[in-house]
Parts: sequence; C-alpha cells; structure tokens
Amino acid sequence: QVQLVESGGGLVQPGGSLTLSCAASGSISSKYVMGWYRQAPGNQRELVTRVAGGSTWYLDSVKGRFTMTRDNAKNTVSLQMNSLKPEDTAVYYCYAGFDHEYWGQGTQVTVSS
Repeated sequence: QVQLVESGGGLVQPGGSLTLSCAASGSISSKYVMGWYRQAPGNQRELVTRVAGGSTWYLDSVKGRFTMTRDNAKNTVSLQMNSLKPEDTAVYYCYAGFDHEYWGQGTQVTVSS
C-alpha cells in the first residue's frame, strides 16, 4: 500500500511563495498520473495541476504562477507556488492514480495579510 505524505504548507502573505512537497512511501509507476488538488471551505475539491505522459496541465487561475515537478526516481512531486493570492487558500492534496488511487492527508495553505 502506497502512502503519500505532503509537507510545506503554511501561512503566507499575498504575493508570497510556498513550495509543497509530496513523497510516496513506495514506488509509483511512471504510468500513474500525479497531481495536486485543493479544497477551500464550502467548495468542491478541484484539480490544480497534474502530469501524465510527460504533459503537465494547470488550472487556468494558477497558470504562470504554479509549477509542478515530478521526480520518478525519487517518487516525489512538488508544487512551487508563486504570487499567491487569498483565493489560493485551501487544503492541498497530493494525488496519484492509475489502476489504484492514492491521496495524501492534505496540507493547509493560507494566503492572508
């Protein structure tokens, strides 16, 4: 059973930056789609970014500000978030999916002055 563990959340002022990291406890095949979702209070969970087959997709509202990287050798993904806005405030979840789905426990990101 693979476990995903996120880290790097916290409180940041608008315009600031944070980097989220996600480490898998076991090997994740490169066939797995990996990505980040987020869920703000009162909202549905939404896909922020995902990488599959060498192609990376981003939610329109984060394009140019967020960058996802994946290291298959280390079984890790990260999310560099720049120019953060209050509307980016949410719990961020790491995700891996193919023939099984795995979710991290979530890490809180709060953007506030």
